Amino acid sequence: MAQDHHHDHHHGPAQDHGPTQGHGHDHTQMDFAQMLPMLVQEAELFTPAYVAAADWLRERQPEPGLIVDAGSGPGVISCLLAERFPGARVVAVDGVEPLLAEARARAERLGFADRFGTVEAELSDGIGDVEYPADLVWASRSLHHVGDQRAALAGFVRGLAPGGTLALLEGGLPTRFLPRDIGIGRPGLQARVDAVHDEWFTRMRSELPGSVAETEDWPALLDAVGLRHAATRTFLVDLPAPLSDEARAFVVTSLTHRRNGLAEGLDPEDLATLDRLLDPEDKAGVHHRTDVFLLTAMTLYVGVKPE
Repeated sequence: MAQDHHHDHHHGPAQDHGPTQGHGHDHTQMDFAQMLPMLVQEAELFTPAYVAAADWLRERQPEPGLIVDAGSGPGVISCLLAERFPGARVVAVDGVEPLLAEARARAERLGFADRFGTVEAELSDGIGDVEYPADLVWASRSLHHVGDQRAALAGFVRGLAPGGTLALLEGGLPTRFLPRDIGIGRPGLQARVDAVHDEWFTRMRSELPGSVAETEDWPALLDAVGLRHAATRTFLVDLPAPLSDEARAFVVTSLTHRRNGLAEGLDPEDLATLDRLLDPEDKAGVHHRTDVFLLTAMTLYVGVKPE
């Protein structure tokens, strides 16, 4: 989960990725390997926002020796960090080996293989067995897939070098693709889908192993695990209509994912509207509409480990 992004997420997208069909991975009902195409599609599309975030982090921590991407998914962002921090070694940590294999292949393709590694580990155990303490830990929409988020964060902090930075990407705003009134169905479709997704997300969190309810006050959580909350900044993904083919394809993937995963929580009229929106033959659908856009906001919370 993306992102996360996607994502995502672990791994990624602008919200959590939402439920998947079929059997989940490690009892979280999320099959991230199955979500691979969407995770990659989203992270690539959101790259400008991730680049802006990485460059902002580079102003704060110009030359990290080791960067860990905690909950890396297919490694799109891990490779982007390798590119933006040319002096750093980057380690992608994830619990899903097929995604790590994808990350290694991407690093190879992009020419970073000599300073890129992967570690298979569940984030509930921190950042796994990395060679030496990290100067920068990046966690993009991966923490919310861990039952005890505070314990996982404490694990990230143990893996950080003194003076090191933790960049936590959580929260932000739900993604919007369409105007409130799209001319079919009842106006406000996306807000209602988000409400059903929030219910699902709460249930997903409660069913995670070792789940602990936590107020989503991320700066307070960073402080609670011994970091100094240093900054918060939000990055916009703003792709106005008319969309590129890549962005439109992601909208189709994303809405299909929501439609399938949340079907039982949605009312019949909204489900029928989504089906029209996703029908490639329907002129009122997202394959053909001129008013489809992509707008979202991703918030990054930065904590620094005391020297």
